[in-house]
Amino acid sequence: MNSARILDSLFEPKNIILIGAAHTEKKLGGILLNNLLRSKVRIYPVTPQYKVLMGIKAYPSVGEVRELFTASGALVDLAVIVRPAPEVPGILRELHPWTKTAVIVSAGFSETGQAKLQDEVKNIGKETGIRLVGPNCLGVFNAHQKLDALFLAREKLKRPKRGNVAVISQSGSVMACLFEAIRTSNTGVSKAVGYGNAIDIDESDFYDYLARDSHTGIVISYIESVGYGRKFIESARALSQEKTLIILKSGKSFSSQAAAFSHTGRLAGRYEVFSSVLRQFGIKEAVDFDDLVDSAKALSYQTPLNRGSGRRVCIVTNGGGSGVLAADECTKQMLDVTRVREEKVQKLREVFPPFYSLSNPIDLTSQVKDTDYSVVLETLKDDYDGFLIIALTTVAGITGALAGIIKDFRETTNKPLVLYTDSNSSTRSIKALFEKAGIPSYPSPERAARGLNALINK
Repeated sequence: MNSARILDSLFEPKNIILIGAAHTEKKLGGILLNNLLRSKVRIYPVTPQYKVLMGIKAYPSVGEVRELFTASGALVDLAVIVRPAPEVPGILRELHPWTKTAVIVSAGFSETGQAKLQDEVKNIGKETGIRLVGPNCLGVFNAHQKLDALFLAREKLKRPKRGNVAVISQSGSVMACLFEAIRTSNTGVSKAVGYGNAIDIDESDFYDYLARDSHTGIVISYIESVGYGRKFIESARALSQEKTLIILKSGKSFSSQAAAFSHTGRLAGRYEVFSSVLRQFGIKEAVDFDDLVDSAKALSYQTPLNRGSGRRVCIVTNGGGSGVLAADECTKQMLDVTRVREEKVQKLREVFPPFYSLSNPIDLTSQVKDTDYSVVLETLKDDYDGFLIIALTTVAGITGALAGIIKDFRETTNKPLVLYTDSNSSTRSIKALFEKAGIPSYPSPERAARGLNALINK
């Protein structure tokens, strides 16, 4: 069975055996069990210490669970292993031949110098046909199936809402940070996996799977190293032709490459070569963590322009300084902040007071009214390919009605449009109205510009 098909048992299992289950969330096995019990999946917790765990039957050994499945002729879709590293080879042999996939949460392999042990586990996977995620990994998450096989407690790490962004991360800690950033940016997740040392299933396999996943529209991928270059490029390129793939690569310097090896035990390789190959095949690369999150947010809210469309952007603001900051970042992103055509300036002059600045950015000043934005957008809708709206709510003229105005314009023109607004107690409700209307908002002019760039630079 190919990787794309076998990953159905990983992300949509009908049953799960948890080896190393515990009775308390003070232990990883207890956190995992508590998270798994939220799903509508049959769970078989294994521990020799208890007959009942968190209200369900527990089994003293893998062998007892095996007898149940052998008798019925059924297979276990997913095994989650959270036992000391030296025990993992024996556990995998016990899981054969009645288990499809296994997530090895356990650490203590190549990342700690135990390459021989890791090679043994890898070879057992090949011999038995059990497909492996990890070791040294955070686990898997499927928001649409309510599958939570992560070893982080929900009280410590709140999960994002359901959405269309898939998160594929070699690092568990980066994945946790992405979850928090995505959640606080009001963006949703479809599926996620922290895959660790990647001795078997790797980022390429996940790309192949997500290319056909109906719940996923955008894939963001954090990578420290790539095991098989040709396979990676083929899968990344194929995914990029179907959906948006954005890659954040660490290990850009010599010292960080060494750190990456000590983290997952995989050599990072030369970053310059990696980045050059991505550009050659038209695969998106994020500059940094914020760029990854901001791009994902924009693309989850709106459809990007077709390749080859223009890059002319108009900035409409009621704060001059914020408009200048946005213009600086747009220029840095190679977006074209072209001046407003003179005939359009004259048209706007007929209805606006003389102290409004009508170049680009267009500064409506603190005297702005909600309807002024509508006038500008309707007048210039055919002159620009995307719009960056800055609405500072500390002035009297900005109200919640602006969200409806911008929504109507967006639905009529279908052009990329993002928002920057200030952060204060009165802004939260207005920002929520914008995002409900499909307009992504950002906490700074620069980040709004990068979000707009993601929608224009397909």
